[in-house]
Amino acid sequence: MSTFFIPEIHDAFSINKQNATKDSLKRIALGFIKNGEVYEQEVGHFLLNWLDDKDYILVKTSGSTGKPKNIKLLKQHMINSAKATGKFFKAEEKTTALLCLSANYIAGKMMLVRAMVLGWKIDLVPPKTNPLDTLYKQYDFCAMVPLQLDNSLNRLHLLKKLIVGGGPVSENLRQLVQGVKTKIFETYGMTETVSHIAARRVNPKKKDKKDASYFKALPNINLGVDARNCLVIKAPQLNHETIITNDVVELKTYKKFSWKGRYDNVINSGGIKLHPEQIETKLQLLIGHRFFITHVPDNSLGDKLILVIEQDYDPISKLALQEAISKLKTLTKYEVPKEIYFLPQFIETDNGKVQRKKTLELVLKY
Repeated sequence: MSTFFIPEIHDAFSINKQNATKDSLKRIALGFIKNGEVYEQEVGHFLLNWLDDKDYILVKTSGSTGKPKNIKLLKQHMINSAKATGKFFKAEEKTTALLCLSANYIAGKMMLVRAMVLGWKIDLVPPKTNPLDTLYKQYDFCAMVPLQLDNSLNRLHLLKKLIVGGGPVSENLRQLVQGVKTKIFETYGMTETVSHIAARRVNPKKKDKKDASYFKALPNINLGVDARNCLVIKAPQLNHETIITNDVVELKTYKKFSWKGRYDNVINSGGIKLHPEQIETKLQLLIGHRFFITHVPDNSLGDKLILVIEQDYDPISKLALQEAISKLKTLTKYEVPKEIYFLPQFIETDNGKVQRKKTLELVLKY
């Protein structure tokens, strides 16, 4: 790996209304580190790493499907990703952008890279659950996690385009944003693909709804599947290696796919293969708390389907939910949970993703 790779900074780039060249950006970054709040210090440290003479950035994976780890991403790959995003979303020079995600993770880092590479005017706000609460300025582009979108519904008029990642957009949330003027996109990607490699419109116009269930790949990305029907990503401008995922998909073309669920989450109950994520989508409108579908060992079924809800145990609520689930016509008989468990609080990763395996272990201890 070569060194002395110092990326160019676009002439139009500004951060918190300060125009920034390479030299002035170092001063701004040091100011964030010395005088800023925690989220600004995170931005400052990333900017200094971006401006050093190494050709890579160390990035921490989320840890939602395994132990968090640090991986090296080439700065050139991050630049390529930023350009692909700008082209796909038509967010080029002088786009006004809002960063409301932590710069400790790939989604936040890439918002900064896009701004520096494409010449965006980016502002920083704390990465809290309701990031638009004290804002009045309108922005062209923003990235959020689903929880932030859920807490920003009454202020979405401040955003022209919004990408949502870090977890699937729930059916309930999807229903709430239909008819909203903001163009909202759900993204698909991972740290290894330098943020997102595909996106789909959450609130499409009527004429586009038929195709809205499919994610569409960004430029210079080709898709395939392996023998497990898991997504295979060829993106030489983002990763020198072919990426074989554990995401089961239905591939429409080499550019479009619909996501079914994680291969490692597939449940074999009585010989029937079930995707928890698909069952969760059907249950979302019934359950007002966080929940997930998983399984426990069973002598006759092999795997017994169960529902785990983040809520204090309430026998009346449990009975009412069991009755509502039994009447849900979208569920097959195999998809009806055999047991419902309650837990006051789920176990999460550092960036708020539910750790299903550890949470289930805690449930079974109760």
